[in-house]
Amino acid sequence: MSELTFLLPDVGEGLTEAEIVNWRVAPGDAVAVNDVLVEIETAKSLVELPSPYSGVVGLLLVEEGQTIDVGTPIITVTSATDAEPPMAPGSAATGADTAPSPAEATTVEQATGYSLPAKPESAGDKPEPVLVGHGSSASTGTRRRRARSAPAAHEHLAPAPVHHSTAEPLPRSAAPAPSASAGPVLAKPPIRKLAKDLGVDLAVVTPTGPIGDVTREDVVREASQASVFRNIDTPEWPDQREERIPVKGVRKMIAQTMVGSAFSAPHVSLFVDVDATRTMEYVKRLKAGTDYAGIRISPLLVMAKAIIWAVRRNPTVNAAWTDEEIIVKHYVNLGIAAATPRGLIVPNVKDAQAMSMRDLASALEQLTLTARDGKTSPAEMANGTITITNIGVFGMDTGTPILNAGEVGIVALGTIKPKPWVVDGEVRVRQVTTIGASFDHRVVDGDVASRFLADVASIIEEPALLLD
Repeated sequence: MSELTFLLPDVGEGLTEAEIVNWRVAPGDAVAVNDVLVEIETAKSLVELPSPYSGVVGLLLVEEGQTIDVGTPIITVTSATDAEPPMAPGSAATGADTAPSPAEATTVEQATGYSLPAKPESAGDKPEPVLVGHGSSASTGTRRRRARSAPAAHEHLAPAPVHHSTAEPLPRSAAPAPSASAGPVLAKPPIRKLAKDLGVDLAVVTPTGPIGDVTREDVVREASQASVFRNIDTPEWPDQREERIPVKGVRKMIAQTMVGSAFSAPHVSLFVDVDATRTMEYVKRLKAGTDYAGIRISPLLVMAKAIIWAVRRNPTVNAAWTDEEIIVKHYVNLGIAAATPRGLIVPNVKDAQAMSMRDLASALEQLTLTARDGKTSPAEMANGTITITNIGVFGMDTGTPILNAGEVGIVALGTIKPKPWVVDGEVRVRQVTTIGASFDHRVVDGDVASRFLADVASIIEEPALLLD
């Protein structure tokens, strides 16, 4: 028998601290390699940490809500066998005091995704960050504590694989949820009333309830993707006169990034009104097509394709500025600004320029769902080249977006709604939107910015141009 100590790892490539959000185990629980031990919040994301050990949980060394430095001991696990499992560097142990063998380290790395560096030369050395490159989600503000229930010894919570998404939520279980065509929609009367009030068709909602029923969360999530965002509840005024929210985690990172971008890159913004009637007709045809069955299609897909096409014609909007040089990217890692319960994050679709329309639709769906479920990893937010912010889902016509750090262009898609529009000398009702964009004026001159935005608008007006 041996007691192993698990140190808080660096899960975000250089992060120095994290908050313990929610313990997923309790003392006495049996755990296996890759069982989720705890959720932590870093400056970049909400991360599930799986165990590199198998055995029985001993002590939880840090309380929920506490912020600690990387390398701090957080939990002990007692090995159930005489053979000691591989230890993270600097871990305390009552048994042998040796570093893992190469074979052991390989096993742990394959099972957990952790990279186990060599053990420090002396016991007095400061422990190094031990678990690198494993993460999921994003977060801001306060988090509501969840009641912890100890899982049965045979029930292990393996970390969910990281996906990308933007649309209709998918069930989290391995088995697919019942579809509308499989039978009547299962939903309680209050849920049906909520759906009616929010204008949500229960037949198109993917249920995630324990018996395949539609939950309140399912309805709210579907409603949040409608063309007009609205608050679901009107709460009572709180008893306290003020609320103080610590600036930490993702909110702190958002603040630093936005201030840095706003005051280091001279922004210039442009706007154009666009007749999006043909885009809406195109989206309707795609939804009806068998090739796109099971994939959520929205005008965001056409906007994404339009930006990729316009980037190819105006490559300097897809660049990065350094004091020594301008780096023009001949690939598109397309960022999608996503509002999550923990704040704004911008995951991106890698090499979007190489994707077909269907593949891009699927990638956007996965990206948004992953963000809303809080499973976006730091790697999925890194190395973006240009960004879309879809403020139309909140009912906004347009805005002046701030550049995502390290990029020189961002496009805002406004709401698409019926408006009077002059067609062939006559005023007709058309589906109209306003597209806004901001650029780093150190890289993008006014003529290039104007041509780029005009190219985007031309695709929204006539998606058939994408066939050229």
